[in-house]
Amino acid sequence: MSKSEIRRLDREIEKTAAKLEAVKRGEWWPLNGSERRAMARAIAGGSYQVVRGRNPGRAERQMDTTGSAAEARLTAELTALHGEKQRLLTEAARAKAARKSSRWL
Repeated sequence: MSKSEIRRLDREIEKTAAKLEAVKRGEWWPLNGSERRAMARAIAGGSYQVVRGRNPGRAERQMDTTGSAAEARLTAELTALHGEKQRLLTEAARAKAARKSSRWL
């Protein structure tokens, strides 16, 4: 309920938003371990298909799917952080209103 908690949430929101933008640009650093492994598997499989002279379509779809899953995960995390911040702000406003209403006129 303190301002430090709200500032902490603001920093977390900024970090998560930066990660989401990086994933949308196709960068790997925001991916978690399982997502990185899935991307590496897809790249390895796709390069094998290309070397064999076949179409790497399945590997490309797997990479797109993994990127979409990472975007969905980060979007959900961002939504949860915004909800938590809103809850803290509402709680602080209620506490402030209660303090003001309890004063003598």
